Amino acid sequence: MTTFLFDGHDIAPITILLAHGAGASMDSPSMTATAKALAAVGFQVARFEFHYMAARRYGHRKPPPRAETVNPEYIKAIADLRGKGVAGPLIIGGKSMGGRVASMVADEMFAKGEIAGLLCLGYPFHPPARPEQLRTKHLADLKTPTLIFQGTRDEFGTPDEVAGYGLSDSIEVVWLEDGDHDLKPRKSISGFSAADHLKTLAETVKAWAGRVAS
Repeated sequence: MTTFLFDGHDIAPITILLAHGAGASMDSPSMTATAKALAAVGFQVARFEFHYMAARRYGHRKPPPRAETVNPEYIKAIADLRGKGVAGPLIIGGKSMGGRVASMVADEMFAKGEIAGLLCLGYPFHPPARPEQLRTKHLADLKTPTLIFQGTRDEFGTPDEVAGYGLSDSIEVVWLEDGDHDLKPRKSISGFSAADHLKTLAETVKAWAGRVAS
């Protein structure tokens, strides 16, 4: 059974399921802050870990596997979340690799009526300094309503790069000024704080989810 961390109320009308990035756990400061920001605007948020990350809690230092190999774990997490009695519209997603994995199972789950949308936080469009190694092929025909938040100085995909990818019309990309791969800006340069961007993120997700999950 998948282990979850919950934020928000279990009577919230919409639940968001989030997976972590390749190198940080589900309770990392970034994931925790994001979950709490989303809970504050009325979502129930559930976080979970892929097996390799959960194993690290017991001293097993496993490297991140190829993203597509953990697709079944994400599908199982959806089933286990429903098994816990979580009903109503569900949006899946995650941070970086977690969002990428969610994007690879999204259309299957969307077609079955299991999910209402996809939320990606810092999508890894390509590895840093390797813009030719794109991870976008499946995004060209994605049918699931999708919201991607990306920092303008994210090394995994810049505004100029992403503009040329030919993404599906179902995908909306929201750019956060001066945000890095964790969406964090440099306040001295941009005038924005991490809290500012989290507030924008949460309010934007709320408005978008109200459309796609109605």
